[in-house]
Amino acid sequence: MGSSVPVTALIDDAVASGRIPGAVLAAGLGDAEPAVLHVAGDAQHDEDARRPMSADTIFDLASLTKVVGTLPCVLRLIAAGEVGLDDRVDRYLPAFTGAGKDLVLVRHLLTHTSGLPAHRPYYAFLSDPEQVRAAALAEPLLTAPGGSACYSDIGFITAGELCAAVAGCGLAELVTEMVTGPLGLSDTGYRPSPALAGRIASTEPVGDAPAKTGIVHDENAEALGGVAGHAGLFGTAADLGRYAAAWAAADSGAAEALGLPAWLRTEALRCQTEGLSCLMPGEPTSPGRRGLGWGLRGDRFDNMGAGWPETGAGHTGFTGTSLSFDPVSGLWAVLLTNAVHFGRAPEHSVVGLRKQVHAMIGAMLANSVVQ
Repeated sequence: MGSSVPVTALIDDAVASGRIPGAVLAAGLGDAEPAVLHVAGDAQHDEDARRPMSADTIFDLASLTKVVGTLPCVLRLIAAGEVGLDDRVDRYLPAFTGAGKDLVLVRHLLTHTSGLPAHRPYYAFLSDPEQVRAAALAEPLLTAPGGSACYSDIGFITAGELCAAVAGCGLAELVTEMVTGPLGLSDTGYRPSPALAGRIASTEPVGDAPAKTGIVHDENAEALGGVAGHAGLFGTAADLGRYAAAWAAADSGAAEALGLPAWLRTEALRCQTEGLSCLMPGEPTSPGRRGLGWGLRGDRFDNMGAGWPETGAGHTGFTGTSLSFDPVSGLWAVLLTNAVHFGRAPEHSVVGLRKQVHAMIGAMLANSVVQ
């Protein structure tokens, strides 16, 4: 795909202006073969090294872990009858204790309506993974379950622990068994081998240390040993494209490999938070429109932008990653960047870039041509 195509030129401009070090864009319609594939910039661009980005660069997926790893594991367990969507969480996790937590359902964890807070810096005062795990499960509720939506890392840490407890194995092994193995996502997983460092996009330096490369960026996930329900997965645009296509096209072989019945896919993409406010500490109340795991059009974290189908769903990751799809048209897009490699200042934000990219991809669909 040449740089004369507007959407790719947009990404090239973001790299040339220093907004982001680099990016890989993949987008398609109807199957996992990308109709648009564009690579720009560098996987590492600092005083230690300059490594060019490539189509098979492996990215720290950050919060895409929630919907690429944890969500499908929970849904597969529901489909198998091993977990109930409206079962109490403490049925599976006896350590999930505290005032009001006996009312928290599995559904609440997936829709971010559990009443748990968004985040706690466990890494700052706990170093042992078991201590971090115990602290997350003992975290007090801020609000009554089901009354409001608050995007919660702690809720998805809990969901990951629930999966591991029910399956009787580690979350990393479960994701391989239920998600990456069946879908053939050979470059996606937790704790990538150091031998792959040359293929991994660097994220952010910590103090005087070099930028993290192959070590999870999220501090709580790192404190949990690199495997967590909310963050920790690494993967490529090709793998993420296959995963997005599996959700976008229900009749595809990839969709079948997800192992989800039609009713459960539909439930995952139905708005579960209609009429609820979205409460985020220090920010104004704003609408929350969420399915099971997925953000829907009109959610405060909606990354899809103008022109993307109203039936679309998606998710983002703090490191600069995003994945979106539409189950009606079959459209999907994956934009992976290592934006935090240049820092967290507003001028390196990819929020606007994501929406512009989606608008252009959506316009291509409207014209019945993905160029």
